[in-house]
Amino acid sequence: MTANEAAHAPRVASLSQPDSLRADEVVLAVSTVIFALRASEAGAPATLWLPVVRRIREPFQGLWALPGGPVRASESLAESAGRNLHETTSLAPQYLEQLYAFGTVDRSPGQRVVSIVYWALVRPDEAERAAEGENVRWYPADDLPELAFDHNTIVEYALWRLRTKMEYSQIAHAFLGERFTLAQLREVYEAVLRRPLDPANFRRQVESTKSIVATDERLSGGRHRPPRLYKYNESVGLVDNGPLPGL
Repeated sequence: MTANEAAHAPRVASLSQPDSLRADEVVLAVSTVIFALRASEAGAPATLWLPVVRRIREPFQGLWALPGGPVRASESLAESAGRNLHETTSLAPQYLEQLYAFGTVDRSPGQRVVSIVYWALVRPDEAERAAEGENVRWYPADDLPELAFDHNTIVEYALWRLRTKMEYSQIAHAFLGERFTLAQLREVYEAVLRRPLDPANFRRQVESTKSIVATDERLSGGRHRPPRLYKYNESVGLVDNGPLPGL
């Protein structure tokens, strides 16, 4: 996080904690906010969604929460985040960034837990393969139910962080596959920023960044002339990009 972002960041509260801890322990945990683009119904514009998991024990038994848990002694923070994501949602995102550390003393009565929160971005095809069932569910990021602990506040913070980074980095590419149209890239920006963008202006702005390269391929299907496909300029990396360790 830049100094400017930190100065304007919304105030955040504590996050989650592992279960069955002694009152005199200080425990390190991780949680992850996972964003993906999904359409609520066929033909509808894509919006930001995220998966949550059901708490199966106290505290907050039965409520939804962000995926996470305690860090094992043999794990790095990123490895712990990857393991928890894989165990709860079957996801292995290619974009992972450390969001914030949460450790207020009174976050849980009788317990002291410091949580390192990550956020991850996944492509639509990855999101479709994610586990979903009785204890894992996807919700619109802007229309969540009551979550356990302070996770609603954490999601709000992660949304602010994502929208801020969209303004100055190539982070939008993490939502797309290897080949994409300019319209698909623009739809990512519109979904995250929650406002329409002029196609001509968007094209000029994106091309000026040199972050994408036109290919000789075109999108198949459709009644009109198929649009050209683009790919990432590999010499221009994603800001703060960090892949999860292999699982």
